[in-house]
Amino acid sequence: MRVNWNYIKMIGLLIMVVLLYAFASVKNDARKTSKPNISFIGENNLFITHETVSKLLIQNQEGVKNKAKETLDLNTLENALNSNPMIKSAEVYVAVNGTLNAEIEQKRPIARVSTNASYYIDDEGDYMPLSSNYTARVPLVTGYVEKNNLKNVFKVAQKVEMDNFLKQHVVEIHQNTNGALALRLRKCKFIVNLGSLHFLDKKINNLKAFYKKSLKEKTLDKYSKVNLQFENQVVCTKT
Repeated sequence: MRVNWNYIKMIGLLIMVVLLYAFASVKNDARKTSKPNISFIGENNLFITHETVSKLLIQNQEGVKNKAKETLDLNTLENALNSNPMIKSAEVYVAVNGTLNAEIEQKRPIARVSTNASYYIDDEGDYMPLSSNYTARVPLVTGYVEKNNLKNVFKVAQKVEMDNFLKQHVVEIHQNTNGALALRLRKCKFIVNLGSLHFLDKKINNLKAFYKKSLKEKTLDKYSKVNLQFENQVVCTKT
């Protein structure tokens, strides 16, 4: 009976490959993770520091440095980071070389509430705490504002954020107890009464037309109030 050496060689090679793969897999899982590598996506202004993120990782994994890769619970780490009110989203993963990586996207503030409490409103209309690390230059929100009901002031702040004219000139958004909204412009003495959010785009266009005309005529300082509550009217009160 002839021995098929080629067949035996193929079997031996297959066994060797399986053993090498198993060895490499065990060795890779046992590889110790290094100090976390933290990177921020988007803007360079950091409301939350690398140190704070590193502490969150350590606190939720009993120290991630020099910990075997197979014992890391990446979902737990991601959930811990995502629960931070400064963080919009976080992704945590371990590279082949054992480096623990955390990619962080911060929340982006578009207005700052300044009432009996102080905090930001982010670009999704949610609460965001102030940061001791960086202060954003955004319009103030004053008056009667509830943390669990930011819908109306958010819509105005969002409009300010997206409109070049408003972003340049609006420094304050005020909400009365009845929900009526008003604006204060940079270097202007008058208050701009918006009233409700109905016909907001039309009201903003009326404001732009009024401002441009008054700037040309050099009459901006002559008014104490500019009322835009009515869709097709700009009612001005002189000082």
